[in-house]
Amino acid sequence: MSSVYVFPGQGAQAVGMGHDLYENNAAAREVFDAADAVLDTKLSDIIFNGPMETLTLTANVQPAILTTSIAMFRAANLKKPDYVAGHSLGEYTALCVAGALSLEDAIKLVRLRGEEMQKAVPAGQGAMAVVLGMNIEELKKVCETAEAQTNAICDIANDNCDGQIVISGATVAIERAMELAKEAGAKRAMKLPLSVPPHSRLMAPVAEKMQIALDNTEIKTPIVPLISNKTCQPMTDVNEIKESLVYQITHGVRWRESVLNMVDLGITDLTEIGPGNALVGLVSRITDKINVHKLEI
Repeated sequence: MSSVYVFPGQGAQAVGMGHDLYENNAAAREVFDAADAVLDTKLSDIIFNGPMETLTLTANVQPAILTTSIAMFRAANLKKPDYVAGHSLGEYTALCVAGALSLEDAIKLVRLRGEEMQKAVPAGQGAMAVVLGMNIEELKKVCETAEAQTNAICDIANDNCDGQIVISGATVAIERAMELAKEAGAKRAMKLPLSVPPHSRLMAPVAEKMQIALDNTEIKTPIVPLISNKTCQPMTDVNEIKESLVYQITHGVRWRESVLNMVDLGITDLTEIGPGNALVGLVSRITDKINVHKLEI
């Protein structure tokens, strides 16, 4: 029997998240105050009071979700797990919990990641869509066809679970892929409310900036392995971790495969820590061999 703590990515945000913890828990308050100090701005005010449009700006929402997740983790005073994992942005949170990244460095890195994502693709030129009811191999073919027909990038961004896959890339290619997916039997294909197309090749300029930032950041060997979005396998080597964090910017999150590998690793208990409960829902759809929990504090 072993355990894993998992941490959410963008999309888990809600105005007011963590406010009660800030008011009532000293350990959590320290985390929010640290984020405000590191960023030299009142991120906590945006988190607690919004408006939602400001919170969901990529440069704000990434440090906001990381900060809230770490505040929840520290407030709960949990025991050490056997593994950690994160969905996209959540990998930075996981590495902070595992002692590989300091809180301050993690906040700086995800703020930079969000800022560079906003700059990389002009508004309206990038898009994401969720496709329901197709398997990964079918949708890969759809993406290839859409790319060939539009001469624009269309990539698999998130393989979340059987029948729920997110695609990312140029708006024209994503819109064509949605049409093709429906023609090929997808139950639904819906655009997501994001102007940034993460986990696609359009993010190559971001990967270059993050490579430089990570090379200039101290990353320690984590006290427990990170189950990587890149390999779906436990990872502790610092150079491999840096490479994985850069890689995930332009490549898809292999969440379904990661969870299946958790079963193979003997993980029996999974706890999601952070705002929202999307990950426990996905895990429950992927396997019934892992007991899922949502940290409620």
